[in-house]
Amino acid sequence: MNPDLDLTLERVIRAPRDAVWSAWTDPSRLEQWWVPAPTACRVDRLDVRSGGAFVTRMSEDGARFVPQIDATFLVVDERERIVFTNAVDSAWRPAVPAPVAMTAEITLADHPDGTRYRVLVRHGDPAARARHAELGFADGWGTVTGQLAGVVESRVER
Repeated sequence: MNPDLDLTLERVIRAPRDAVWSAWTDPSRLEQWWVPAPTACRVDRLDVRSGGAFVTRMSEDGARFVPQIDATFLVVDERERIVFTNAVDSAWRPAVPAPVAMTAEITLADHPDGTRYRVLVRHGDPAARARHAELGFADGWGTVTGQLAGVVESRVER
């Protein structure tokens, strides 16, 4: 991690790694947590493989959906790591995404209490990192990570 270019978030999710992986790879489950509530998410394409598409839309009112992310998966190591970028869109064309270009790496590891979940978001320059931080990286990614935890932890038998 480069502290001048990267932002990170880490959390233990009290659910098995398979459950967290499924929440990332099943479109109906991803829609439950991918954008901060009460905003609604719709998955248009979720082809979780290297080179696959990651395209979602969001809606404030539940009726009119607007683009949220159009990205490409770069690396997918089943049950361990997902890397995607919005700097290349789902058609493999260079993109200039708003508000900031990024490459996100999600890693999952076993933990005695469930799954160690880590997000590392890389930026091209310090200004892009600063912009993402100012726009609320910690709150946004923190919120959706909490929502992800809520979705998968609610299904765990205690």
